[in-house]
Amino acid sequence: MSLLSQKADDLFNRIEKNNTWRQRESVNLIPSESTPSLLVKMCEISDPSGRYAEHRTMKGEEVYFYQGIDFIKDVEKEVKEELGKFFGCSEVEPRTISGQMANEVVFKALVRFVNRGRPEGQPMRKLKLVMNNDLTKGGHLSSQPMGALFNYVAENPETGKDNVVNFPVQEGNPYKIDKEKLSRDLDRLRPELLIFGKSMFICREPVTFIADLVKDWEDKPLIMFDMAHVLGLSGAFQDPLAEGANVITGSTHKTFFGPQRGVIAGNFPKGSPLRKLWLDIKNRAFPGSTSNHHLGTLLGLLMASYEMNAFKEDYQKKVRANAKSFAKSLKYKGVPVEGDETDGFTETHQVLIRVKEFGDGMDIARRLEDNNILTNYQALPDDETFLEPSGIRMGVQEMTRFGMEENDFDTLSGFIADIVTKELNPKEEVKAFRQNFLNMKYCLSLEEALPLATRVLKSAFPYPGFVERLMENME
Repeated sequence: MSLLSQKADDLFNRIEKNNTWRQRESVNLIPSESTPSLLVKMCEISDPSGRYAEHRTMKGEEVYFYQGIDFIKDVEKEVKEELGKFFGCSEVEPRTISGQMANEVVFKALVRFVNRGRPEGQPMRKLKLVMNNDLTKGGHLSSQPMGALFNYVAENPETGKDNVVNFPVQEGNPYKIDKEKLSRDLDRLRPELLIFGKSMFICREPVTFIADLVKDWEDKPLIMFDMAHVLGLSGAFQDPLAEGANVITGSTHKTFFGPQRGVIAGNFPKGSPLRKLWLDIKNRAFPGSTSNHHLGTLLGLLMASYEMNAFKEDYQKKVRANAKSFAKSLKYKGVPVEGDETDGFTETHQVLIRVKEFGDGMDIARRLEDNNILTNYQALPDDETFLEPSGIRMGVQEMTRFGMEENDFDTLSGFIADIVTKELNPKEEVKAFRQNFLNMKYCLSLEEALPLATRVLKSAFPYPGFVERLMENME
């Protein structure tokens, strides 16, 4: 065996071991992850993977800079149509390859937009003031100055720091915005950008309330909703564009069914005062932030959009019901649950538990992992540092898609309570439990999908007899 063969054999042994552990033996509750369907994965390995299809609008026409792109050109158009149907909007920019990039594209575009019409020779200015969710209270990292907002917001001359003000939160519930205080802050501060959305996300954001407050301002702020964690729940949890947001961003692989990409969407019809902002968003997507925008995953996003539009209502209803049931079961079994109990502790796919009385969040997340339950340790709003987290963040979206119902999450809550509160090790029971949930729902059945997947394998890897030899090796 050659050295290359040895290395490949070792690598693929490890890949197989990890695949088996993650896909057949473990329960994944990480709220920012989801396994794509077989057909989405088949799209990802198809010929467009690794190809280029750069394009931009020039003199009113869309100009492509590569040949051999007629197929993927049509795919991108159809992605926009399917996502436009999902969000109920007219404009979609699907070329960003992550939620963080989607946010940065909007920030770049907004800086360009507010500088349109400035006197010749005057340097471009940054955004005067931005309001967002506090990172320590669940705000998304990419919406912070240390994240994608870096270098796009002006400095406060009094403090020397970025001129970013966090939304005030309710005294008795740090997961909800205090609308009365926010109303006063808005009137006093007059921000240019409001960024809703979180990574620790269990409550609705007051979009309609804010949109009504600023609707008569002469210089209205841009209302942006980062839906990264709740994109797949759009419409059921919140419908930001209908509620008054100007633009939404997100990643397509958390609660949405897609591969890892980003998306920007909104309504910017011709004649709209923000129409030029949309043109700036398109230009900041390409050539401002991307060259190759990963055409294999773009094709996968189209398949995922088909699935989401076909199963949206049933999937969203089940995810939210499972999350509420899971939270209630954990509470009943002695695990402290964050959030408002009158809301069922959560309005999304996420469930937050407080584990401080049982140990450090990092250590407990590791104990859960050692027992094949994958979670996310999380600093809670009253923690002093992310290095000493009191919480565990969980999401039900992936296991819901693998068929778990409310009673199954009740069983799972028992395993978690045993691990967290009693320091038991039910690893083998968890592995056996996972065997009941190996068939993915909310997509084509395996009987329907396999013939399509086989056709893709035959065409994507045109070695003589490839599929036949593959089937022989699998047997």
